[in-house]
Amino acid sequence: MIGSLLGGAIGIASSIWGGRKASEAMKGVKQNIEQQQRENEDWYNRRYNEDATQRADAQRILQLTAENFRKRNQQAAGTAAVMGGTEESVAATKAANAQAMADAASQIAVNGEKRKEAIEQQYLQRDATLNEKLNQAERDKAKAITEAAGGVASAAGSAGEAFDKSFLAKFLAGID
Repeated sequence: MIGSLLGGAIGIASSIWGGRKASEAMKGVKQNIEQQQRENEDWYNRRYNEDATQRADAQRILQLTAENFRKRNQQAAGTAAVMGGTEESVAATKAANAQAMADAASQIAVNGEKRKEAIEQQYLQRDATLNEKLNQAERDKAKAITEAAGGVASAAGSAGEAFDKSFLAKFLAGID
């Protein structure tokens, strides 16, 4: 009887200990996922709010384009001076170059919007994945608690049954 009671007590204690350990592990998992969510949010805010025209690649394109147009404008002015061209032809070249520069900047802006859309989709996908991981962690925590409670109930039932049998045996022995 003492062995059964001791076994039941150990079963209860181990179920409680196991439940607490599982709960602690799930808490750590939840904190890790929440940290990933914060990092995802920071990444999104940083990348989504970037000015597409200020990115290094866009700046390089704009710089090269402007440099090429300056050279063209100088060539047009030189050609006009040497060959007797009109100021209108130089102005037309400058206007065409300015329009091309505006078109390049516009294209960078369009590409920036496409990039923002891709960043938003990536963020939403990551966020949904992390939310599902949090939900799964909560389900796992509930399962661990249920299993621990079931273990405590089972161990308590075994101990109670052993106690009842012993008590009943002593009671019946006292009747004789």
